[in-house]
Amino acid sequence: MDLEFDVVELGEADHPEAGERAPDFTRPLVNDEFWEDVALSELCAESEGPVVLVFHAMDGAFPATYIWNEIRDRSWHERATVVGLSISTPYAHKDLLEERNVEGDYRLYSDPANGVAERYGIAMDLDGMAGLAEPRPAVFVLDSDRTVEYAWVGEEWPAFPDYDAVEAQL
Repeated sequence: MDLEFDVVELGEADHPEAGERAPDFTRPLVNDEFWEDVALSELCAESEGPVVLVFHAMDGAFPATYIWNEIRDRSWHERATVVGLSISTPYAHKDLLEERNVEGDYRLYSDPANGVAERYGIAMDLDGMAGLAEPRPAVFVLDSDRTVEYAWVGEEWPAFPDYDAVEAQL
């Protein structure tokens, strides 16, 4: 079965750039067993290395599958704390962690109202779905005080990060 879709141009976004401090937020952070509210600032402060914050399409959409397969195959969790964020519910996140075989190594923030993407300047309306929005695909590498060391934000949908460029920051 061939998937057909239109590439949607999103243009530029007003997102945090390298050297700026990323906005803090608290949302449910889902792992393979449970979820709890965790502030990004707390996660960064407790991490022994960089934190990679990956904004992705809702769970079940092919871009989320591709992104998490690539991150898993590159074993980013061995060099950084890697967390995802999408509008999907904690229940959907638990399924994604299991389906992508990344449970135990990665965690996902749940942000159904898309408020975090709005604060980061990367919210986008879903093409052809009135009233629904999700984050643009984006990757931010953060240090212990949430300073952005690397930022990539897609200017079209679908878009995928330069995985080698992210790895160079880890």
